[in-house]
Amino acid sequence: MKKILKKIFSTISKFIVLFLSKINLGRFVLEELNKSTLENKKVINYKNLKLEFYTPNRLSYFRVDTFATKEPETLDWINQFEKKTIFWDIGANIGLYSCYAAKHKDSKVYAFEPSIFNLEWLGRNIFLNKLSGKVIVVPTPLTDVMSQNALNFSSTEWSGALTTFGQSYGHDGKDLKKVFEFSTLGISMNDAKNLLKIPQPDYIKIDVDGIEYLILKGGEEVLLNTRELLIEINEKFAQQKSSCEQYLKKLGFNLKEKKRSNLFNNTDFSSTYNQIWSRQ
Repeated sequence: MKKILKKIFSTISKFIVLFLSKINLGRFVLEELNKSTLENKKVINYKNLKLEFYTPNRLSYFRVDTFATKEPETLDWINQFEKKTIFWDIGANIGLYSCYAAKHKDSKVYAFEPSIFNLEWLGRNIFLNKLSGKVIVVPTPLTDVMSQNALNFSSTEWSGALTTFGQSYGHDGKDLKKVFEFSTLGISMNDAKNLLKIPQPDYIKIDVDGIEYLILKGGEEVLLNTRELLIEINEKFAQQKSSCEQYLKKLGFNLKEKKRSNLFNNTDFSSTYNQIWSRQ
């Protein structure tokens, strides 16, 4: 029933938009409504810290509204960072954790986010929180070796996820239901450090929905000098889980903990955990 109602509403909405777009007053109304939607914002007050983010659509609002509950383990992990350290946020999306680390821990953050549907909002959120000098956007996908390939999308929504570079599978190892793609250049973590001269990170977060092992594989030099790593792993993707864990242990990391929010109970992401690996 929900799908049917959604389809009916979508059809009616398209008809109304089409009608309004044919008259001058209608076009003005549509432009004003669009402008108003794009300027929607939500304020977060967390740990005596104030942050503000744009919420131009339902998914963006959900991410901001669940800031403290969707990944509390990620916030707890950032809370124990030393001040003024270097943080690589790989899969930064619209910048919630990048902005939090920069503002709360005075970290220098390198926010890796290749999605053209998220980059505008990542940049807007950084500017909105007056963090342009603290958060540097890197719009390049990471992989194991420098290569030109397709960035494949399962969604074109603002704030969307489940995107993969150069591969046809998604976060669970199953075929990605691709709805959009474009070709771009991917680099490794080692390339980011050695060629782009991005400073060695103290902390790394990897949330890329499927190619975690390839990114780790291309970052041995970087990882050997990293204090801690948070990586999101879907345990149903057994090969990915095993490869990541074996590689990190080989480089001298120990699994400190793994957690996920209760928000994901009885969902497609109930087997997905944030693993925290430490060299200590």
